[in-house]
Amino acid sequence: MSLQVLDSFYEGKAKTLFNTSDPTLIVQYFKDDATAFNRQKFGQIAGKGVVNLAITKALYKLLESKGVKTHLVDTLDERRMVSRRVEIVPLEVVVRNRVAGTFAKRYAVPEGTVLPAPIVEFFLKKDELGDPLITAEAAIAIGLATPQETQDLDRLARQVNEILKAFFLALNIELIDFKLEFGKLPDGTLLLADEISPDSCRFWEVGTGKKLDKDRFRQDLGGIEDAYAEMLRRVQSAT
Repeated sequence: MSLQVLDSFYEGKAKTLFNTSDPTLIVQYFKDDATAFNRQKFGQIAGKGVVNLAITKALYKLLESKGVKTHLVDTLDERRMVSRRVEIVPLEVVVRNRVAGTFAKRYAVPEGTVLPAPIVEFFLKKDELGDPLITAEAAIAIGLATPQETQDLDRLARQVNEILKAFFLALNIELIDFKLEFGKLPDGTLLLADEISPDSCRFWEVGTGKKLDKDRFRQDLGGIEDAYAEMLRRVQSAT
């Protein structure tokens, strides 16, 4: 596509964002940098940016075919994605199908416990506070989202969950939990933003329980690059 990439305007943990010659579009560059525990652990995963972009693009196309709007426009190459410029909603939306990670620690529930129904949680996007859990009521009270937006975020997250659970189960992968971010167009339309990848999801192989996500980095399990490559292979086999 005919688009000039201009200056960078944001440097994140996993991506760098660039302005473009079209004010309605940005370019996201997917890096190999890996962080965990609110930047307390830092490293690199070789090829991670390439894998995450490829998986994100495939999953966003799947979701769009099911009626979920995303910020994806196109890719320029294996590390750069053209996206619609949105105002990011300052809430991370986490969907949980099984107990894992911070949820297990917070409530002292064994990891792997199956939840009777998916749980949707909101977290305040503020690194300096450690991205704390926040209720919808509190988010509304301090002006982070409107009542309708919190309802829409919950509904969209559950819709994405149902689509992706079925998709991954067909690949012999269980979707344990995952994080979503959303953005708003100038007219208020909510779009799925950021990425969906082994960085933002927990993937366990059915039958073995093998972890095929960033927990291999968080927990020093080894085989990180192989796990990411395996997830890409399985996703591409079905898309």
